[in-house]
Amino acid sequence: MIDVSTALHILQSNTSVPAPAMLPLQEATGFTLAADVKAPRNMPAFRQSAMDGYAFDYAAWDKISPLQIASEVAAGATKVMSLLAGQAARIFTGAPMPEGADTVVMQEKTSVTDKQLHVLDTALQAGSNVRPIGSEIGADELALPAGTLLTPAATGLLAALGFTNVAVYPPPRVSIVVTGNELQTPGLPLAPGQVYESNSWSLRAALEPWRIKEVTVRHAPDDPQQIVAALAAALEEADILLVTGGVSVGDYDYVAQSLTACGVETLFHRIRQKPGKPLFAGRKEDKIVFGLPGNPSSVLTCFYEYVRPVIAWRMQHPGHDSSIRKLPLTHDHEKPPGLTHFLKARSDGQEVTLLTGQESYKLNTFALANCLVALDADRGQWKAGEEVAVHFIS
Repeated sequence: MIDVSTALHILQSNTSVPAPAMLPLQEATGFTLAADVKAPRNMPAFRQSAMDGYAFDYAAWDKISPLQIASEVAAGATKVMSLLAGQAARIFTGAPMPEGADTVVMQEKTSVTDKQLHVLDTALQAGSNVRPIGSEIGADELALPAGTLLTPAATGLLAALGFTNVAVYPPPRVSIVVTGNELQTPGLPLAPGQVYESNSWSLRAALEPWRIKEVTVRHAPDDPQQIVAALAAALEEADILLVTGGVSVGDYDYVAQSLTACGVETLFHRIRQKPGKPLFAGRKEDKIVFGLPGNPSSVLTCFYEYVRPVIAWRMQHPGHDSSIRKLPLTHDHEKPPGLTHFLKARSDGQEVTLLTGQESYKLNTFALANCLVALDADRGQWKAGEEVAVHFIS
């Protein structure tokens, strides 16, 4: 068996970054930019009013006499208006500034009588409330660097600059192969000895935040030939293959040998951890393969601790490490030394509480968890108030 940090290092060393792909901008939020994006034009492209008010030439105003309201400029106006000295234009937020005007006074600090504008803002200065050309970003300036996560705001910026497509690191295609004679599809009657299959459901749900849409699911009984057939088909179409069940050392655990038969190179098999000790990882060309344990809690634990980092590395997602924090425990805890423990927990962001029902077959506790607590293999005792590594999962 290898330790957790060694397993992660092996996985990172064997994870390939895919070639960038062009995506429509409306589909790119949540992905990482694969190339620098420069502004093709000034933004704003013209002088704009920053608020509803009145535009005029500050230098031509004697600060005593009223200004004559000569025109009105709405947002979207395409005709450039001109003002003479002593004139003002009613103007609205985002509207182009008239020629001959350099200042806007907000409407709340004015009074108007018979188209005579009285400026009541004693703190007004030349250039107030005007957005200069290129004041947000200039033409040919760097708008967003490569490696930027496309948040809603970043997507909006690119749209404002006129982009409709953008180069990003694309999501992987994922195949899930579920093995086990005892599994039944939810909604169908259960025969004696059967349980409803839930691992593919939880894995697909865990993939959704990564905007991974290409997910296929296959089922195979505990039969070597059928498992090999399912794995071979999945490897043809997947960048990441997730296999659940059949990776331990029981008489019906055929997954490891079946993966070898499909040409998968073993990276590691078994980790000093609980749950998920039998975890298998392999590689075929640039495809990463995981043999996950069959117990539902172990499946999700291994997904969050190992599959999720591989997805983040492939997609060059910059925020993966931010999901790990150090927080104090609310209660004492003991465990036998020797294995790293990943424990289901709940945190309010200030401290963390370990949940009851840590057994690997219990999904009900996981349903209430929003994080996993990682406890070092070599230690056995933790006191309340002591900081531990908290891996947020939602």
